[in-house]
Amino acid sequence: MRYRHRLRTRIILSFLLLGFGLTALFAGATIYLRARLENQLVESWLLREADNFVQFKRENPAPDARFSFTRQIEGFVYRPDSAQIAFAWRDLPTGIHDLQENDQRGRLRHYKMAVYRTPDIVGFLRYDYTREAASQQQMLIVLAVAVVMLTLLAWLVGVWSSSRVISPVTDLARRVEHMSGKDRPEKLAPHFPDDEVGELAAALDDYAERMTALVKRDREFNSDVSHELRTPLAVIRGAAELLLANPDLPPKTRQRLQRIDRAALQCTDLTTALLLLSRNERGTGRTDVHKLVLQLADAGRVQLGDKPVQVVVEGRQDTFVDAPEAVLSVALGNLIGNACKYTNEGGVRIVVEADQVRIEDTGPGLSSEDAARLFERGYRGSSATGTSGGGIGLSIVRRLCELYGWQVSIEPGEERGAVATLRFANGA
Repeated sequence: MRYRHRLRTRIILSFLLLGFGLTALFAGATIYLRARLENQLVESWLLREADNFVQFKRENPAPDARFSFTRQIEGFVYRPDSAQIAFAWRDLPTGIHDLQENDQRGRLRHYKMAVYRTPDIVGFLRYDYTREAASQQQMLIVLAVAVVMLTLLAWLVGVWSSSRVISPVTDLARRVEHMSGKDRPEKLAPHFPDDEVGELAAALDDYAERMTALVKRDREFNSDVSHELRTPLAVIRGAAELLLANPDLPPKTRQRLQRIDRAALQCTDLTTALLLLSRNERGTGRTDVHKLVLQLADAGRVQLGDKPVQVVVEGRQDTFVDAPEAVLSVALGNLIGNACKYTNEGGVRIVVEADQVRIEDTGPGLSSEDAARLFERGYRGSSATGTSGGGIGLSIVRRLCELYGWQVSIEPGEERGAVATLRFANGA
């Protein structure tokens, strides 16, 4: 909706600016050309008349010798040092000058003064330009009104044109919006003409078909995974438990069966978490965090092998999280497993608090670049040399945290190692 209004606004503004620009340019050109041509004609004519007037008075100095003027022109001839020259005229050089003076009735008049100076005589020709100046002012007002009216007309045309242009796009957006949630969306292209919008509708139809097929395959895959993987994993776990019930098993055989049982459980939990991520839905449950951490710590001790590392669990025993145990097991299992994998000596300390679990290790630590990129898919960090893994475990943890609204971080330890923190949104 926001982008649709912005597109319509752009169309209206384009018409508005075009209308205003053209009319303003026309008005400005008209005013400029009129003023330029009028001034050139009037000023050249006045200079010529002033020259003729001075020559006539030099040849006919008698006071009764008359030089023909129009009613708007007054002529004055003086010697250059005459005291009768008006103060405002004394220093005017030869040429045309604009003056504003009061007439005999006290009204302000606009004059064009033509001055022609010779060594022995100076002539002044005063032309009353008030009517022309008023005409120019009226023309300015008329042109300003015309600019406003034509700009308003351009705005109205823009509003009408934008509604016509946006109408099919609006219809297309409404139909696309109604497509959501349908297994077989309705075709869009038949509702639009064979123009740009029709091409866009056809492209959306093609995209919708491919997305529908993709979603169908994804649903079928999720259903197959849910059934085809969980069933054999349950069989493996059942067989392992049945074998572990035999008290006469050799110790090494028992250890291997326990490892098979833990691996099957991890696969089951990971399958559940990945299915939830693929469906983008939260599972329900209430998990005892302390109890789960104890189980994951035992698995971590087995992962350590012969390394001189102690795994210690501390903190509260009454922390519960509203999430399936499988999801929390995958998230915490990756963090605890990484701490055990990269710690060669010292210890791994797991602290359960009211709203978070903190894992501290004495491993090689990590750089600031590693801390910023560890949760990217495929990134393994500079300290992962010589270890196995595809670098997707922490990426899965990040996606699970986004799904449940949790927060996860890994930072360098105060002295050495690293500190991983999983903070819950609904600690109890």
